[in-house]
Amino acid sequence: MAESIREWKRKNPDLYEFILFNLMSNVATIVNFVVLAIASGYLFRGLSEIPVHWFIFDYPVKESGDGGLCGFLGFVLAYVCAQIVNFFVQRKVVFGVDGEIGKKVWWYILTVTVAGIISVWLPPHVMKYTERFVGGMFATYLANGVNILVQVAINYPMMKFVIMRKEA
Repeated sequence: MAESIREWKRKNPDLYEFILFNLMSNVATIVNFVVLAIASGYLFRGLSEIPVHWFIFDYPVKESGDGGLCGFLGFVLAYVCAQIVNFFVQRKVVFGVDGEIGKKVWWYILTVTVAGIISVWLPPHVMKYTERFVGGMFATYLANGVNILVQVAINYPMMKFVIMRKEA
């Protein structure tokens, strides 16, 4: 069994890498959901009555109590914590990069900042559309799941071809 997996990996290195990237992203996903639950359930709960209408971000106050500044800060904190974990997990486990991180970390910060702006802008729009079908709290977690898919679509190509590319 192990030999057949090694053989498949040898024959399909890019597909194996993408699968491993997604599997290892689950470490960051777990961090993301745990931090979101702690942040929106405890840390920022008292801020849910303060609406956020700033720049492209729109987090209105919700009857469910998970909107406003509480929702905005919860998504931001969850995203930042998950991306810190993700950088080190992907770097070591998926891409096997051991070199100096100084030059590459700035590309990572830029990439996750762009993905982060999208990921902080997107949730209230997803929630607005889905909460009438699935309810308030589930809509929050559904919005988080959509964010994760968007992040994979942005992060994987950047990590593979720019950030984690081994220098020749």
